[in-house]
Amino acid sequence: MLAEDGVLLREGLVSVLARFGFDVVAAVSDAEELVAVVAEHRPDLVITDIRMPPTFRDEGLQAAVALRRLRPDLPIVVLSQYVQADYATTLLSTGDGRAVGYLLKDRVADVQDFAKSLRSVTAGATVIDPEVVRRLLHRPPDPLTTLSTREREVLSLVAEGHSNSAIATRLFITEAAITKHVGNILTKLNLPPTDQANRRVLAVLRYLRA
Repeated sequence: MLAEDGVLLREGLVSVLARFGFDVVAAVSDAEELVAVVAEHRPDLVITDIRMPPTFRDEGLQAAVALRRLRPDLPIVVLSQYVQADYATTLLSTGDGRAVGYLLKDRVADVQDFAKSLRSVTAGATVIDPEVVRRLLHRPPDPLTTLSTREREVLSLVAEGHSNSAIATRLFITEAAITKHVGNILTKLNLPPTDQANRRVLAVLRYLRA
């Protein structure tokens, strides 16, 4: 099953797949149609572009995630024009992380390697484009992971809008201890040395985004 909105690339992929022994049961141009035809044909492999109509954002990826919720073992390969490490992470979180692939469209030019990757995914392997792997390995660590359990607890209460004194009452410790925890949190999150109130807001934003 193939989903690609670009006519020339879609037809080119159909030809390449047929050349290497794949039987393309349907080739569609949008994510909504992809979900429908997968339900109808129950293919052994789905190949989909990430950015699809109508918004050309991540419709293809969202369709892939939805399909994996329905069939956690469904092999899916997503194709992307750009390196988006977050997209790869989202895809890997589906099912048990097996039988999925994230490849850049540039790799399709090496048709033999492309076909080999497709067969690997169909067999249950996970295939991620080397450039995406590099980006994943070199992403800066999340500073929230450096917080202690108590500091995360304090930050969650700050996010709920509680003052230091209120947090101290809730946690049965002194307000001075809370002040120290908040200071440690702000330092570990590498927040700029602006006024304390603004730094608390920035800390909460970091927490909510995470």
